[in-house]
Parts: sequence; C-alpha cells; structure tokens
Amino acid sequence: SLLCSFLLGAFACGMLIDKNQVHFGGKSFYGLALVGNAALLVVATFLTNEPDDPSAETQILPACFAACAAGLQNAMCTSHFGAIVRTTHVTGTLTDIGSTLGRISMIFLRKGCRRSHLNVLEIAEVGVDARKLLVLLPMWLSFLVGTILGAYLHSAFGVKALLIPAFLTFSAGFVYALFRQTLIGCVKKLERDSLNTDLHDMHGTLQRAQSVLKEFNKVRQSNRMVVQGDRTDDVQDETLVIELEEELEDMLEGLHDVEEGIESI
Repeated sequence: SLLCSFLLGAFACGMLIDKNQVHFGGKSFYGLALVGNAALLVVATFLTNEPDDPSAETQILPACFAACAAGLQNAMCTSHFGAIVRTTHVTGTLTDIGSTLGRISMIFLRKGCRRSHLNVLEIAEVGVDARKLLVLLPMWLSFLVGTILGAYLHSAFGVKALLIPAFLTFSAGFVYALFRQTLIGCVKKLERDSLNTDLHDMHGTLQRAQSVLKEFNKVRQSNRMVVQGDRTDDVQDETLVIELEEELEDMLEGLHDVEEGIESI
C-alpha cells in the first residue's frame, strides 16, 4: 500500500508537471503540486493517533498519505544539470556523488594529477561531472540538516512536526501561484537575453568562417601559379582547412544552442 501510494503521488505529479527538469513556464503547475504536497502532509498529521504506535493498523492510512506526498515531491524534479535528483531518499544521492568523484579522480590519475595534461574531451567530462556535484553536494547537505532538524522537532512536537514542512511547501506553492506570471516573465527575459547573445556569437563565427574561406580561396589561386611539388603551400592549405573545420564546429554548436533556446521560449 505504501509503494502504491508513492506511485500515485508520482503519477499525480506527472499530470501536473510535464518536464523532468525545473521549467518555470509552459503547462507546469508547480504551485498546485506544492500546495497538494502540503495538504497530504496535513492530512497525514491529523490522521495519526497519539501516542504513535507503528504496529497499529490505524497508522497505515496516514502513512499512505505521507508516502503519496513523498512520491509527489520526488517526481517534481528528477534531473538538473545532468544529475539525477532524488529529494526524498539519500542513498541514491550518495551513490551518484561517489561515482562522480570516482570518475573525476580516475581521469586525473591517468594524467598524473595534472590538469595541463588533460585533452579537450577529458576537460569537458570533468566539467560535466563538476556541474553534477554542484547539485548533488548541496542536496546531500540539505538531507543532513533536515534529518537533524527533523529528529529535534519530532522529539519536541511529535507527529505534529510534519506541519512545519507542510507550512513551508504550502508557502512556496502559494507564492509561486501568486507570482507565477511575473516569474515566468523574468525567466523568459533572461532566456531572450541569452538567445540574443548566442545569435551575436553565431554571427561572429559565421563572419570568421567566411574570412577563412576567402583566404583559402586566395591561397588556392596563388598555388596554381607556383611550381608543383612545393610542400610549403600544402602545409598552408592544411592549416587553413583545420581552422575552417573549427569555425564550422563553433557555428554548429551555436546553432544548436539557439534552437534549444527557441524551443524553450
């Protein structure tokens, strides 16, 4: 029954929020999901009999409401910065932290623990894993602080301590619902500014690529007037081709970012 309740909460979240990552726009109803989470916690609190008796059958129903709230919360955001996010259990977060640190350590060990020896691909891999740690480490610390506070509050207020996270989630949901349009407007403005920057960078990349192409054509025309077998001209051609390929890669990457920006807006 607890697993089914957890699944039901995740199912309800999937109906309210259409993306795995946090996205303050579109058809996602974060405010309603947070208020619903708070309501489930409140119901679980007042259905619980005092004193607590885990063996009593009457505790099953409030436990199901709490499990449903946990499933709803856990499904609100399951991915951020490429990291898998779990907001209701700590073991998965610790697993991800350990495996991420292990990958970073192995990359540096293979290169003698010197960043200067890393190639472009390895630097990119380290950067991606570092961004994941920026999500996972604060989340784990939040788990730690929450468990300490939860133990203290439960010893002081008993099961009524659930009303504190219920109040926090309700407040967050109410504020989000109240200022949803304002928040969406601010987020879209930031996205437009970022999109304009990407367009400007892409325009500069195209201009550089055009200049390289012109230079390449000039070299090819001059080579026709040079005695065949001159290796210097071949080296110049190869260098220009490499520069052209790099410029085209930058251009394609910029186009990809612009497409993602347009899709999100």
